[in-house]
Amino acid sequence: MRQRRLGKKSLAALAMAAALAVTSAGCTVERHWGGGSNAGGGGKAKVGLVTKTDTNPYFVELRAAAKAAAEANGAEFSALAGQFDGDNDGQVRAIENLMQQGANTILITPSSSTGVLDAIDRARKAGVLVIALDTATEPDTAVDATFATDNFEAGRQQGAYVKAALAGKPPKLFMVDGTAGSTVDTQRHTGFLKGIGLTDASPEIKGKTPANGDQSLAQQGVENLLQRTTDINAVYTMNEPMGRGTYAALQARGLVDRIVMGSIDGGCEGVKNVRDGQYAATVMQFPKKMAEQGVLAAVEYAKTGKKPSGFVDTGSAVITDKPIPGVESQDTKWGLENCWGTK
Repeated sequence: MRQRRLGKKSLAALAMAAALAVTSAGCTVERHWGGGSNAGGGGKAKVGLVTKTDTNPYFVELRAAAKAAAEANGAEFSALAGQFDGDNDGQVRAIENLMQQGANTILITPSSSTGVLDAIDRARKAGVLVIALDTATEPDTAVDATFATDNFEAGRQQGAYVKAALAGKPPKLFMVDGTAGSTVDTQRHTGFLKGIGLTDASPEIKGKTPANGDQSLAQQGVENLLQRTTDINAVYTMNEPMGRGTYAALQARGLVDRIVMGSIDGGCEGVKNVRDGQYAATVMQFPKKMAEQGVLAAVEYAKTGKKPSGFVDTGSAVITDKPIPGVESQDTKWGLENCWGTK
């Protein structure tokens, strides 16, 4: 009897330690439920969401859309996030925490395409449906399905627009990238180069700077590049916060009017940036669609055990008030009515 009591105390201590570990890692919790079986087919959907951060407006919107879809479909919902873009350890702890809570579906925007594969594998072996949102894993078969923007295509659309807007002038380009090595960063970067007709070795690229998706880091990085040269006419930015940081650096040097800058995200603030002339175009994504489709798949799995599979492209669209023949686009009025699929 004494051994049994000690065993229960040890288990309680381990559970408390795990909870403290998640808290200390900076993960944020939307809501918790009690534990239970992780397998589907039991009727009740218990959906856990793991985002890269809880501060980037894109992931804030994705989390809000997932929570609303869960509530509308009678699913329980819990959300966790890493401390920063690239916090793989924080995401691993979040997956483990959600499994302990009894999640039967985990939706995740992986910070790294490979950094959380072991944790995902453990979850799937425990019967959890795992769906990647926004960011694909490598290999893509590491998850059951992926609901995301085709990020290569979004980058290509930005590059094609910038090339057309230059109207035959050779590009003199700065590239403001995201987190080095991340799937989204690589796909958008590579897609942009395809669209504008360059390679990483092209002399037309006058400078590159990583900014981890952060506005302040982008501003600092571009300020540093401008110390080397101001002879540029085009800028690629991997997302809209970095577009805003880049604009601030260019504006301080009086360079805004001579540069064609594009971005990707399509948030309401980003569309307003285009409308107000901070950059010429952005490529809109639809995170609400990703979140809603992920939750609906979770509900179906909980009811029937049926899993989705493969890659589902949730679409993208160029937003600009300076349309160019040959580049399909929508104006900012349409963009504000549809930004991130929220209106």
